[in-house]
Amino acid sequence: MDNMYLIPPIFFVIAFVFSMLGMGGSQLYIPVLFWMGLDFKTQAIPLGMLLNVVNSSSAAWTYGRRKLIQWQVAIPFGVAMVALAPLGTWANINLPTKPVILIFALFTAAAAILMLSGWKPGGGKLSRRGQTILGLSGGSILGFFAGLIGRGGGSFVVPLLYIAGLEPKLAAATSALVVTFSGTSSFLSHIFTAAQPDWTVWVLCVASVFLGSQAGSRLMAGRLKSGAVKVIFGVVLLGVAALLIVKDVI
Repeated sequence: MDNMYLIPPIFFVIAFVFSMLGMGGSQLYIPVLFWMGLDFKTQAIPLGMLLNVVNSSSAAWTYGRRKLIQWQVAIPFGVAMVALAPLGTWANINLPTKPVILIFALFTAAAAILMLSGWKPGGGKLSRRGQTILGLSGGSILGFFAGLIGRGGGSFVVPLLYIAGLEPKLAAATSALVVTFSGTSSFLSHIFTAAQPDWTVWVLCVASVFLGSQAGSRLMAGRLKSGAVKVIFGVVLLGVAALLIVKDVI
């Protein structure tokens, strides 16, 4: 790969931004790797999934130490996503995927607009029982549809948690752990089937993403105020929604 030197700065920036959002970034890693010449199935997808896990788990470690993760939501959410994804994959043969992707893209865009507008969810702080119910129900729904449309589902976790009432920082931190669950499951399903690692590229990518994730998550946890997090959320989620519509619907 002649343009290997472009990987570290590009992936550092992606990890830096997406770690602040509690998202893994595979929706960008995979196409970038493919555009740089890696085979889509044997290189770009498995490496992109690995980088997704590195980013989210590194950010989750930072957020966990800063006590920002809502564990009562994150654990049942992550487990339910992993458990229901195979059911969505099975149902994929019977349901059209483009309308589903469009619905999720519009949902993501709506959440982004609400954040940018300054709207705050009502209802106050969730009880422990409410957090568990949110985790199980949200994880089951997103897990099923993630399996159905062949996506990790991380793009939709933060909007759902925010609309359900979590503060932006807590939503991002909790999402990082949830995405680690779902991302690990997706990575393992690819690494044992079609992956053909180029270890130089893989190590370089992992190092870049880890450093970017640590920088972004530490900045978000320690210095960014809630208003700044909302703006970053809104802008990036609008971009994700647009990417889903252009790439998977149109």
